Amino acid sequence: MENDTRILVKKIALKQDQEKAFAIRQKVFVEEQQVPAEEEYDEYEQISTHFLATDEAENPCGTARWRITEKGIKLERFAVLAPYRGKGVGTALVKKVLEDIAEQTKQAPTLLYLHAQIQAMPLYQKFGFQPIGDKFEECNIEHFKMIKQV
Repeated sequence: MENDTRILVKKIALKQDQEKAFAIRQKVFVEEQQVPAEEEYDEYEQISTHFLATDEAENPCGTARWRITEKGIKLERFAVLAPYRGKGVGTALVKKVLEDIAEQTKQAPTLLYLHAQIQAMPLYQKFGFQPIGDKFEECNIEHFKMIKQV
C-alpha cells in the first residue's frame, strides 16, 4: 500500500464502531464539505451495510456503506479522514465493499452504482465503474453517477 500504511476494513457489527464511522462522516461531510447533518444521516442507516477502516494502530480513518435499492446496489458514504487521504484507504474500502456485495448477493447479475464526487472518480474507475449521464449537484457538491454491471 502507498506510504506503507496498513489498512484494515471490517464490516460494522458493534455500536461503538458505528459511532466511529458516524464521527468520520461528521468530520468529512458535515464539517469539511458543509453538508447539512440532516442530509448526511438518513432513513437508510438501518438497512445499509456499513464498514470501518482503521490503520495499523487501530485508529479509525475511513468508512463506507452499501444498500440494495430498486435500481440496483448503491455504494455510498465513502469518507476518508484528511490525514489518511492518498494512503490507500479509499482503495481498501472500495475493495472490501465490492467483496462483501459479491458474498452477500449471489443472485443474477445486477447493477452497482454510486454518486461520485468528481475528485473521487478515478478511484472508482480503477474498479470498473464508468460515469453515465450529466454532472449534477448533491448538497452543493458536483457529482457524476457511475455504474458497474456485474
